[in-house]
Amino acid sequence: MSALALDRQGWLKPHATVTLAPSPNCDKRPRGVEPTLLVIHNISLPPGQFGGPEIVDFFQNKLDYDSHPWLDRLRGVTVSAHFLVRRDGQVVQFVSTDERAWHAGVSSFKGRERCNDFSIGIELEGTDTEPYTDEQYETLQSLTRALRARHALSDVWGHEHIAPQRKTDPGPAFQWRRYARESQWLLRELPPLA
Repeated sequence: MSALALDRQGWLKPHATVTLAPSPNCDKRPRGVEPTLLVIHNISLPPGQFGGPEIVDFFQNKLDYDSHPWLDRLRGVTVSAHFLVRRDGQVVQFVSTDERAWHAGVSSFKGRERCNDFSIGIELEGTDTEPYTDEQYETLQSLTRALRARHALSDVWGHEHIAPQRKTDPGPAFQWRRYARESQWLLRELPPLA
């Protein structure tokens, strides 16, 4: 896979594996605040089902809540992430990395509240317990390098680490050591490993 890269506006440059799907669920970061934290999440809609349009539709406020009984609980929820990495390694970008995506919710990192202000969020299509694919790790590796080339990211943690009372993702299925090795991210910058 050829390397991913960001343009000057914080969007991924054209690439065979990239789709841009702008979300309205974003806003400006606080003045003078740059992203330093990368947050890894997972998502599947409906839970445990992969490959459908529901995640993109959800982040774009176009979700058909009546298409599956479980989806009704999301009615009125407005969230987004900067990126989604599909099971086949395709990446969808929803929000410029220069803007604040609404991915972390109530959260805290190293004594700082409101992690959305200073983070970039990547959703992996998956669940806490189902292994992520080789293609996802490969794309995540390339995406991490692209993000670190443009932003002064100093840490990468899971949603479970910044919102431990509310969230469990990316869960035990995510291989932090593999991610660190393949992304050339220093292990000392990772969350506590089990």
